[in-house]
Amino acid sequence: MSCFRISKEDSQHAGEELRALRKGIDPTTLGAKAMCLYQYVLFLLMLIFGCSVKIAPGAVVCVESEIKGDVTIGPRTVIHPKARIIAEAGPIVIGEGNLIEEQTLIINGYPENITPDMEDVEPKPMIIGTYNVFEVGCCSQAMKMGDNNVIESKAFVGKNVILTSGCVIGACCNISTHEVIPENTVIYDAKCLRRVQTERPQPQTLQLDFLMKILPNYHHLKKTMKMTSTPAKS
Repeated sequence: MSCFRISKEDSQHAGEELRALRKGIDPTTLGAKAMCLYQYVLFLLMLIFGCSVKIAPGAVVCVESEIKGDVTIGPRTVIHPKARIIAEAGPIVIGEGNLIEEQTLIINGYPENITPDMEDVEPKPMIIGTYNVFEVGCCSQAMKMGDNNVIESKAFVGKNVILTSGCVIGACCNISTHEVIPENTVIYDAKCLRRVQTERPQPQTLQLDFLMKILPNYHHLKKTMKMTSTPAKS
């Protein structure tokens, strides 16, 4: 804690530098004392709110995104500004290579008849597989999602829906049923018509590569953490 033992003059100077944050100045340009206080405030906020966001190396997560609760983000996943990921009723695990666009809402929330203060409420994890695309303004509450799915703009997927793999939920479609959607299902039109496509959507690898190069040039990113693995016991 010796890092935070600063004089009154240093504190005033640091306060002036910290106030520069309100003007959108990069924190990395702050003086040493201000940066020390800045990191200390962030540390306190993490303790108070129980922040446990884990971002794997290779993921690109813009600081303008909102991520709350126990959230794990896999490598090569790209999360745009203004996207929201809320782990309220349990953890959210997001796999590799997912694309989460602006104003997307992914939430692991409580059912309507359950409140957080009720006893014997066990947290249920939300699992999202690999190479899924969440387009602008969509909302997903699905607890299980496989690979290579596309949720198009303004679409809604309810909590009791299980998406397998290769599915497409069309723009503005609302799926609130209690069902497992078969692989390669396409849901489209205002009436939520259905058909089965012969092949699942291709992974958006080229778009991911482009975004991973371009986004850091225009947005600050959330820091990644080293993912340690436990060796298997023989």
